[in-house]
Formats: sequence, structure tokens, C-alpha cells
Amino acid sequence: MRIVLQRVREAAVRVAGREVARIGPGFLLLVGIGRDDGPEELRFWAKKVPELRIFPDEEGRMNRSLREVGGEVLCVSQFTLYGEATRGRRPDFTEAAPGERAELLYAEFLELLRAQGVPVRSGVFGAKMEVSLVNDGPVTLILERPPAQLGA
Repeated sequence: MRIVLQRVREAAVRVAGREVARIGPGFLLLVGIGRDDGPEELRFWAKKVPELRIFPDEEGRMNRSLREVGGEVLCVSQFTLYGEATRGRRPDFTEAAPGERAELLYAEFLELLRAQGVPVRSGVFGAKMEVSLVNDGPVTLILERPPAQLGA
């Protein structure tokens, strides 16, 4: 699983010219599901993301979590995070999970995040989307962990 997390002041997703989701302060998550991903990865990141202390405290230090600041999450599925571009000129996406499986795992990830008690909105899986955001900081993290380390 690969996630690009951006701390945002606001973010929105449009599909076919219509806004389908919008959040205020929180996280925009671009989520890629790999072909070998399963429930363990989903649970790990669903629990970890709301607890990441990357919001400023009263002294301006990144010391507060999404939960502590009452932030929201906007998730956007993005298989292109698995694009391998070191060879040739056209990215290879064979490491991305096949569409049907990715959609099921992505939906499960959304439910696991919601179970953490944070407001979660989402784009439309598989749709051509326009994503807009105001990055706060800017703070951007790339989250990926080898499966062998997920228990740590």
C-alpha cells in the first residue's frame, strides 16, 4: 500500500464537473493498493494515519494528531502510485492491484478509517477526477512500509 498524505487547509474532488467530496482542515490521502496488499496493510495504515502528529501545537511544533485537531480525511484512489518508470518511457503498473480487488480493499480501508472516529470522504473509485487542495505547511508524507514490518 502506498499513500501520499498531504496536510491541507481544504481539499475537494470533482467528477464530470460535479463536486463529489470536500473537506476543511485535515488530510488528503492519495491511496494506491498494491497487488500483494491485504487486510494487514489496511488495518495498519487506518490506525496509524489518524494518530500521526503532524499538526502544530500552541508553540508551532508538529505535535498534534488529526484526531486532536478535529480534522477530516479526503481519500482519493490512485493506482498510478504504483507506476514504475525506470525503464522505457511508459510507466508499468503491474505492481498495482487489479481493479476489482483494489476497489474492494480501498472500500475496506475507508471503513477502517471511519471506525477510527474521524470524518472520511472519498472520491469515486476508477473515475477521472479533478483534485484541488490548499496544502498546509506544506506538509507531505509518503507512507509505505514493507509487509514484514507491519507488526512493528
